[in-house]
Amino acid sequence: MRTETGQVVSLADYRPTDFVLERVDLTFELDPTETKVETRLIFHRREGADPTAPLVLDGDELVLTSLLFDQIEIDPGRYTATPNLLTIRDLPAAEPFEITITTLINPEANTQLMGLYRSNGIYCTQCEAEGFRRITYFPDRPDVLSVYTVNIIADKAANPLLLSNGNFLGGAGYGEGKHFAAWFDPHPKPSYLFALVAGDLGLVEDTFTTLSGREVALKIYVEHGKEPRASYAMDALKRSMKWDEDVFGREYDLDIFMIVAVSDFNMGAMENKGLNVFNDKYVLADPETATDADYANIEAIIAHEYFHNWTGNRITCRDWFQLCLKEGLTVYRDHQFSADQRSRAVKRIAEVRHLRAEQFVEDSGPLAHPVRPNTYKEINNFYTTTVYEKGSEVTGMIATILGPDLFKAGMDLYFERHDGDAATVEDFVACFAEVSKRDLSQFSLWYNQAGTPNVTVSCAYDVGAGLFTVDLEQVVPPTPGQPNKQPMHIPLRFGLLSAAGAPLAAAGVEGGEVSGDVLHLTERRQTFRFSGIAERPVLSLNRGFSAPVVLHFKQDSADLALIASHDSDLFSRWQALSDLALPVLCESARQTGGKVAAKGRGTKAKSAAVAADPAAAVALTKSLLSIVGDDSLEPAFRAQALALPSEADIARELGSNIDPDAIHRARQALVAEIARAGLDLFGQLVEGMASDAPYSPDAASAGRRALKNAALGYLVQAAQDPAKAAEAYDKADNMTDLSHALGVLVTYFPETEAAQAALGNFQTRFAGNALVLDKWFSVQASIPGDGALARIKALMSNPGFNPANPNRVRALIGSFAFSNPTGFHRADGAAYDFMAEQILLIDKRNPQLAARLLTSMRTWRMLEPTRAEKAKAALSTIEKSSGLSNDVRDIVERMLKG
Repeated sequence: MRTETGQVVSLADYRPTDFVLERVDLTFELDPTETKVETRLIFHRREGADPTAPLVLDGDELVLTSLLFDQIEIDPGRYTATPNLLTIRDLPAAEPFEITITTLINPEANTQLMGLYRSNGIYCTQCEAEGFRRITYFPDRPDVLSVYTVNIIADKAANPLLLSNGNFLGGAGYGEGKHFAAWFDPHPKPSYLFALVAGDLGLVEDTFTTLSGREVALKIYVEHGKEPRASYAMDALKRSMKWDEDVFGREYDLDIFMIVAVSDFNMGAMENKGLNVFNDKYVLADPETATDADYANIEAIIAHEYFHNWTGNRITCRDWFQLCLKEGLTVYRDHQFSADQRSRAVKRIAEVRHLRAEQFVEDSGPLAHPVRPNTYKEINNFYTTTVYEKGSEVTGMIATILGPDLFKAGMDLYFERHDGDAATVEDFVACFAEVSKRDLSQFSLWYNQAGTPNVTVSCAYDVGAGLFTVDLEQVVPPTPGQPNKQPMHIPLRFGLLSAAGAPLAAAGVEGGEVSGDVLHLTERRQTFRFSGIAERPVLSLNRGFSAPVVLHFKQDSADLALIASHDSDLFSRWQALSDLALPVLCESARQTGGKVAAKGRGTKAKSAAVAADPAAAVALTKSLLSIVGDDSLEPAFRAQALALPSEADIARELGSNIDPDAIHRARQALVAEIARAGLDLFGQLVEGMASDAPYSPDAASAGRRALKNAALGYLVQAAQDPAKAAEAYDKADNMTDLSHALGVLVTYFPETEAAQAALGNFQTRFAGNALVLDKWFSVQASIPGDGALARIKALMSNPGFNPANPNRVRALIGSFAFSNPTGFHRADGAAYDFMAEQILLIDKRNPQLAARLLTSMRTWRMLEPTRAEKAKAALSTIEKSSGLSNDVRDIVERMLKG
């Protein structure tokens, strides 16, 4: 199941290894450029395996310096070694044997940041998915589980800290100027969960007492001087541990739990057993440098990686096709945790916004794949929103279908049955089928079919018979490799509202399974008949976004306004506002495309956009301002209501012939119209939501700031004057308010003296803080318009731009490509050519980062023809380039083929 060759790997070809790995002993002699790794492996041949099969071990750019069989140098004729493969022949048919491998690696030259690398003086590992083979030859696959003993030898002055997985066995001096540390992990794990960190770092310590009374040492390591900024991460960790005990009954199982924060890291974080390694942006926070969103992300990602201890580590995945089994399931768990810590409704809205913006786009384009793919060329490219977020939604649907008690019983059975296993999706689903006595084979199509189901809805009411009829039809569109789809099991939460907005109850329901407030759509076409309905009801469907589908439901503006004002489900109220806004925005984009100059943010843009459907715009504005002004609703929800559908949402709704400039004009025009209509209200909110209390990242305080800042954006838009934003910037006493005011200034008034002064002030004030400077780069990269490309190129020459740091590259180039539609999709195609150049440069040092950035062009076929041709030409330039990594080649070929 090797993927670094660029060959297609198929789930159907899975077979267990010929050899069982019993034990792993590793000794590292750390050196910046010549680290020596001695690996002692004890194997026995698997029962029933071919007695003549050789032992084949994976490698990646390795230098082999020694190979022993049972501590004796092996005959060269018995093995073949290349930098990427070690094959050993003539091995025992039954009894255990020992292989000792010594490799030499260069951590300082490892710019891929996979395997063992050294950056900013810190040795660090990242082994998921296939990075361990860059350290030593190994059966580097997730179904090979073993216990590990690790010995680390290093210069004591440069590396006072020597960490690995498991429990600390001890350490001592080791010759002149060196020392060693030994670690033992008693829990069998795959190689992707191995971790090593060495260097000189500061420490934040605490303890946690588990439900059985064991005391666990908690340690978070950060750069010296940054220890106070790790306090929130420690608090989030302790809350995560308690929540997992209370909700899932999962107790931590080692004597120590460690987190290390590093600045050069390809991912957000990594769940290595007992030693989590984090991108420091998801650990470090204080009011001066972190926004409310940063605090929420730290809380969620700390929880996510900790929850992996059971869903990913104690139970891992049999092969990489089962990646959703650990990632999707753990995302579901961290979503539930965050919902309990904060506002469940607001958290759900944020989740759905992200799902639609990223995963729905992925599902409808050339990179579409099932939650559990059947084939892949490069597994790194399948760490996607489909695996993570859609995988989470699939778990959530199981909970919806079964109900909370049976869902918990299924999870308990899964933990009990598969603890210590490398499991499959079938293993997971079987636990729920067993406890519920329910056939979940149709539901399992969610794991195997790509694409977002489209559900068409129509309703009829017979007043004489008191009968309300709901007709549903589902279609799963074709996706690459899957032209024909079967009907899915789609659980749709629903409610019926009276004309006054009160709940309506039916005497009975026929036409299919209905459990409580859930309609189970299982056929291609299905009709549900509600009897005993005294008045025409308004249907609220897919409450809480119970299924990740696209609803095609033509409800008139009056019904949507009723739902927005009265539905008991806050998600449905928010969705109704979105459903009011999208048709207005889409029609405006169609009508104004090419008709209004890009500078038209004032009266001309307003008249052109709103003229598309004045009645709908009025209904939307009335409903929106009513909700935003309702003090009985939590401020965080009201802030979400003010966040109109994004430009990406509008593009997705239009589906084809996309003109980003027209979409931008249409959205800005509607924002301006709402801003003028609610001028007094927005002024009141900016003043009323302000607080003199010291900053706190708690949910209620964050919600007030979110509403205040959302109102500020509208207030500035109505006045068309930077003064209010500049004043907010000057008065801000926390990063949330400061960065938002800066964003408003530079987005609407980029060339003004006020905006340039704020940018200069921000850069000077935070010159020594890399994470805050990422915000400075990002906000400028997101300024819309044709001038964005020149701005990006100028910022790349800024002394603060470091092309070797993934965070900085994502902040500048990533923000430009993913968050600036008008700048990136400029009509002349220059930004596409620029991105192609950058992809090729980045690919030489960090293929994972290059491949992620390349996905910014995945929607190229949706663009209007001129832009689409220019994007295709840039992609073709990448495809035709020599020396591409497997990561980038896989993505570009799929985007051009799909």
